Amino acid sequence: MAEVSLENLSKSFGDTIGVDNVTMTIPDGAFFVLLGPTGAGKTTTLRLIAGLEKPDQGDVRINGESVLDVSPAHRDVTMVFQQYSLYPHLSVRDNLTFPLRSPLLKTPQAEIDRKIKEIAEVLHIEHKLDNKATELSGGEMQRVAIGRALVRDPNIYLMDEPLSSLDAKLRSELRVELKRIHKNLGATLLYVTHDQIEAMSMATHIGVLQEGKLVQLGSPREIYANPNSQYVAERLGSPRINILPADLFGSAPKGAKTIGLRPEHIMLGSGIEGHVNRVEHLGDHTRLQISLAGYDLVAVMDPHNPVNQGDTLHISPKNQFYFDAKGIRIS
Repeated sequence: MAEVSLENLSKSFGDTIGVDNVTMTIPDGAFFVLLGPTGAGKTTTLRLIAGLEKPDQGDVRINGESVLDVSPAHRDVTMVFQQYSLYPHLSVRDNLTFPLRSPLLKTPQAEIDRKIKEIAEVLHIEHKLDNKATELSGGEMQRVAIGRALVRDPNIYLMDEPLSSLDAKLRSELRVELKRIHKNLGATLLYVTHDQIEAMSMATHIGVLQEGKLVQLGSPREIYANPNSQYVAERLGSPRINILPADLFGSAPKGAKTIGLRPEHIMLGSGIEGHVNRVEHLGDHTRLQISLAGYDLVAVMDPHNPVNQGDTLHISPKNQFYFDAKGIRIS
């Protein structure tokens, strides 16, 4: 596997900035997630690492060596796309084998057979090896697409929202699979998503992108507990963080424009009066929708808390964040 470093990397497409002076290191063996909305620069960053795009400035280094002058085929990276990109006329076995037939790899047949068996078992598709790709379910096709990357044993795996086209149940299953595969292989993996659940549940490291800039880097827990801006705070957490006027609960730090209050950090029993508009019992927790001084917020409570629609509650904040007029964290 490999350590990958980006140094002052920038790429524009006409007047549109794709990546803006990004510097970061993906440690050897990390499950690194790039998180951000559409247009944040996630896919462009992947393509720059893969060599599918050439940067306007900056450098891409793999294990300390610049690869700017190395062709995509010789960078020893592999990429999984959002769409399955399988060969429909080939069997699962042949789809998995295809990358190993590259003249650059010169893989012996015995090694090909061993790898196909190993990866098929890891992905639980060993019973599908002789099926045509068109005979598979969506989840099975994406497993094959992932498997086709895994057989390569490259320096780094690049994954561009590979689960986004699947239904919720399959996404949940494959999140667990990918985390398990990463642990078993000890692979270096760079994964792109806009889905905060994927980021929180799989990543060892998260880099948050905003309009091409890397705005925060850390572990999932660090970024969740200590976001450096309102933008970052809104990227992680389900339900989303409540953003309210800074002085809603009383005095606020100088320069504060808004207060960020995560749903699990809303305390009942004292504070200002709120009205419960809706109660959702979700098994392991209860979600409340509350109107408070003309503002709406969401709170997460213990499922045994006897709160009903129409109740009046008194609310105070805990572990709140304060942001200035530009959304920068000040407290």
